[in-house]
Amino acid sequence: MNEKALKVLEFNKIKDKIAEYAVTETARSFITELSPYDNFHKVEKKLLETYEAFNLINKKGSPPFEGFFDVTEALKRAEKAGVLNASQLLRIGNAMKCSRKLKDFVARKESEEAFPTIEDICDSILPLRNLEDKIFKAIISEEEISDHASSTLYNIRRSLKEKNSSVRDKITSLVRSNSKYLQDNLFTVRGDRYVLPVRSEYKSAVPGLVHDQSSSGATLFIEPMSLVNLNNEIKELMLKEKAEIERILEELSMEIYNNITPVKNNTWILYELDFIFAKAKYANELNCEMPSISREGNIDLIEARHPLLDQSKVVPCSVYLGKDNNSLIITGPNTGGKTVTLKTVGLLHIMALSGVLIPVKKNSTIGYFNEVFADIGDEQSIEQSLSTFSSHMTNIVNIINSANEDSLVLLDELGAGTDPTEGAALAVAILEFLRKKQSKILATTHYSELKAYALRTSGVENASVEFDVETLRPTYRLLIGIPGKSNAFEISKRLGLPEYIIESSKELIADETLKFEDLIQSLQEKSIKAENDARLAKSLRLEADKIKEKLQVKLSGIDKIRENAQLEAKREAKNILREAKAEADEILKNIRELERMGYSSEARQKLEEERRKIKSNLDKIEVSEFNINKEEGKPLKEIFPGKTAFLSKLNQKVVILTSPDSKGEVQVQAGIMKINVKAKDLTESSDKEEVKSRSKKKINLNLKSTPTSIDLRGMDSEEAIYNTDKYLDEAYMAGLNEATVIHGKGTGVLRKAIQNMLKTHPHVKSYRLGEYGEGGDGVTVVILK
Repeated sequence: MNEKALKVLEFNKIKDKIAEYAVTETARSFITELSPYDNFHKVEKKLLETYEAFNLINKKGSPPFEGFFDVTEALKRAEKAGVLNASQLLRIGNAMKCSRKLKDFVARKESEEAFPTIEDICDSILPLRNLEDKIFKAIISEEEISDHASSTLYNIRRSLKEKNSSVRDKITSLVRSNSKYLQDNLFTVRGDRYVLPVRSEYKSAVPGLVHDQSSSGATLFIEPMSLVNLNNEIKELMLKEKAEIERILEELSMEIYNNITPVKNNTWILYELDFIFAKAKYANELNCEMPSISREGNIDLIEARHPLLDQSKVVPCSVYLGKDNNSLIITGPNTGGKTVTLKTVGLLHIMALSGVLIPVKKNSTIGYFNEVFADIGDEQSIEQSLSTFSSHMTNIVNIINSANEDSLVLLDELGAGTDPTEGAALAVAILEFLRKKQSKILATTHYSELKAYALRTSGVENASVEFDVETLRPTYRLLIGIPGKSNAFEISKRLGLPEYIIESSKELIADETLKFEDLIQSLQEKSIKAENDARLAKSLRLEADKIKEKLQVKLSGIDKIRENAQLEAKREAKNILREAKAEADEILKNIRELERMGYSSEARQKLEEERRKIKSNLDKIEVSEFNINKEEGKPLKEIFPGKTAFLSKLNQKVVILTSPDSKGEVQVQAGIMKINVKAKDLTESSDKEEVKSRSKKKINLNLKSTPTSIDLRGMDSEEAIYNTDKYLDEAYMAGLNEATVIHGKGTGVLRKAIQNMLKTHPHVKSYRLGEYGEGGDGVTVVILK
C-alpha cells in the first residue's frame, strides 16, 4: 500500500489510538508496523481474529493480562544460558501465569459459543505450572527473595537474625557503659558493621577499629574490639546469603533455559493476543462491526462513521459502489461533508484490510483492493515551487500510471485550481480513463459538467451531500443517485442580496441550465422523502417482527407451563391413588391376620368385596382425572367479534376479535396476548367453566413453587438473558411482585447485559441494584407489573 494514501487518510492516528490499549511494547511495535495485508485470505483471517476477540470481551470481560510485562530482553539473555535477576525471573513467571490464565479464559465450555480462530492460537500455549510455582515460591518481589527459596537460605537467614540480635544486645550494653565518651547515646552501622559514635578526644578510651569519621572530624565511628568477632560472623553469613541467592537465581535461570522453547512460544503468543485484543478493545470503544469482503471490489458501507471524529456528533453516511456503477461523483456545497465522505470510505477500507473492525452497521461490505490511491486536500508545495493545481496533477499522473482494476481511487475537487472550462474537461477525461481501467472511483467536484457526465455515462453514478437552505447549514447526509443542486441563489437571497440582482443573475444563465438545476432540486426532495418513508417502514417492520417474536416465545412458554402443570397434577394424583391402594392392601393384610386369629372366612369374603369396590372406585377416579382435558365441548354455532369461546389448547376462555379468514383462522384475546388460532379449535365456553377452574388450581399449585430469585453467575450474556427472560415469565404468571436476579460483581458485563434487557421487558415495572444486606452491586432487584 502506498505511503501517501496512508498519510493522507491519517491511518497513523488510528494506529496510535489502538496502541493505547496494548499492554506490552512488543504488541505496540506490531501495531506501529500494521498496514493492509496483500492477501485476501489473510485479511479474512485477521478480521475474524479481531471479531472473535471483540465478542470474547463482550461475553467474558477483559482478558487476564494483569502482571504481564515485556520480557523480550530477558528471554534473549536466558536463551544464551545467562543468569537472570529477580525482576526478570518474576516477569517471566508472570508471563507463564498469564498465558495459562488466557488459555483458560478462551477455553470453551459445552454451552458456550465457539471462538475457533482464537482457540487455535491458544491451543499452542503449553502451561508450565511447575516452572511458575518454582519462581513464585523463590521470589516475593523484584527486590526480595523468599526465605523459603531453599532450606540453606532459610537456615542462613535464621542464623543471621540470631547473630544480629546478639550483636544488638551487646552493643546496647556498650552504649550504656561508654555513654560519657559518645557523641550520642546510640549505635549505628558502617559497611555492614555495628559501630559507636565516639568523640575524637576519647578515641583511646574506646579501643577498637575506626571505620569512618564525621565531616567535621569531631566524631569517630569505632567498632569495639569485643564486637569484631560477632561482626565478622554476621559479615560471613551475609556473604553466604548472597552466594545462596545467586545460586537460586542461577538454578531458576537454568530451569528457564531448559524450557526456553515453550517459554518463548507462550510469550510470543501473548504478544500476538495482546495485539489482537488491543484492536478488539478499540473496536469495542467505537461500537464497530466486522464487514464482509468482496473479491470483486464491491462496496456497501451502511451508516459508516469516520473513526477520528466525535462519535456522538458525527453524521453516518451510507455508500455503495461496484455492482452496477464503478464511479461515484459527489457534488454539493463547501463544508458539506464531501471530503469527509471520501476520507471515511478510504480510511475504513485501509482499517479493514489491516484486520481492524470498522464503525459501520451490520451487513456492510468492503472491497478487496491491492491499492488505495488518494488525492485529497491542499497539495501546494513551496519547496518544490508547485502550485495547488500542479501538485494535484503530479499526484494524479502517478495514480493514472499505477491504478488498475484492483484499485480504489479517491479524488477530491478534481480539476480545481485552474480555468473552470479546462478543469472540467480534464476532470471528465481523467475519470473516463480510470473508468476504462475498471478502477473503483469516488470523486468530489463543483463542476456541472461532471454531473452531466455521470447522468449520461453508464457505470457512473451521481451523489450529493444534502444542504438545508432554511438554516443555511449542511446536514452532512449523502444522497446517492441525485446530483447536488447549486444553492448559490437561495443562500444569497437569505443573506440579504437584493431580489433584482438575483433575477438579473438568472437571466444570464441559459434556460436549460436553470431547468436542469430545478430538476435536481425536485429529485432531491423526492429522494429524501422516499428515503425517510423507507427508513420509517423498515423501523416499523423491525419493531413488528420483534413483537411477534416475543409473543411467540411467550406463547410457547405458556404452553410449556400448562403442560408441566398438567403433568405435575397427574403425578400427584397417581401418588394419591398409589398410597390409597397400598393402604387398602395393608388393611386387608391386617384383616387376614385377624382371621387367622379367629375371624371366619365369610367375614374375609365380605372384606374382599369391599376392597374390590374401593379399587374400582379409585380406578374410575383415575380415568376421570386424566381424561378431563379430553372432553370435547360443543362446537361454536356462530363466530363473530366479541363472542366468548373456550380454547382447549390453552385450557382457558378467550374472546374472539375477528371473523374467520380464508385459512379458517381467527384472532383471539387470551389474557394479555392476541393470537391466531383455527376456528375449529374453539368450542362453547359454558361447558368448560368447571374444567377451567380445576385446571387453574393445578397451574397455581405448580407456580407457587416459583423461586423469588435466579442465579446467573458463571453464565455468558446470551445464556443469562435467555434464562432471565424465561424466569420473569414464570414469576409474572406466579403472581410475584418482586424478583431478585443474581449476576455477581465481576467485570460488570453481565450486569450491564441484564439491565439492558430489563429496560424493555414487558413484565418489568422498574428495577434497582441491591442494597446493603441484599447483595449490593452483585444483584438486581426487579419490580414486576
